[in-house]
Amino acid sequence: MTQDSLMHYRALNRILRGSMLALLSALALAACGGRSRPDAVAAPNIPASFDVTLIADKDGQYDLDGATLPEEDVKGHLRYLRDQNKPAQSVFLKRVGKQKVTERHIQGLARIGLELKVRTYLQEKEGMEITEVRTESTTK
Repeated sequence: MTQDSLMHYRALNRILRGSMLALLSALALAACGGRSRPDAVAAPNIPASFDVTLIADKDGQYDLDGATLPEEDVKGHLRYLRDQNKPAQSVFLKRVGKQKVTERHIQGLARIGLELKVRTYLQEKEGMEITEVRTESTTK
C-alpha cells in the first residue's frame, strides 16, 4: 500500500465511524420517547378571543391581569369564575418580554386544562403560531 492510499483509507474510516456514531445517537434519542411535555398540536380552531389570558412569569408562575399567581391560584380563579356562572372555556398562555415559557409553565397549563376541563392554548414566542395543549388522563 502506498502512503497516499493509506491516508485515503484512514479518512474514509473516520468518516464512516463518525456517521455510524451519529446514526446510533439519533436512534438512541428516538428510542427514549419518554416525554414529560404534553402534546402540543397546531390548533385549527383557534377562538377569536380567549376567556383567560396568562403570561409566563418567573419560577413557573403566571401573570393574570397584573397579579403573579402560582398554578393552584389560577385554578382557584377559574373555579371562582365557574361558581359565578361565568365558566372559562379557553385559557391562553403567552410569552411577553424576556421571561420564556418553560416546561414548568406548559406542564402546569396542561394540568389546569385536564383538571378543570378547559381548552388550553400556548404561544411560546411572540409572533409564533398558537398551539393547543392536549393531555390524556391515564386513570380509567
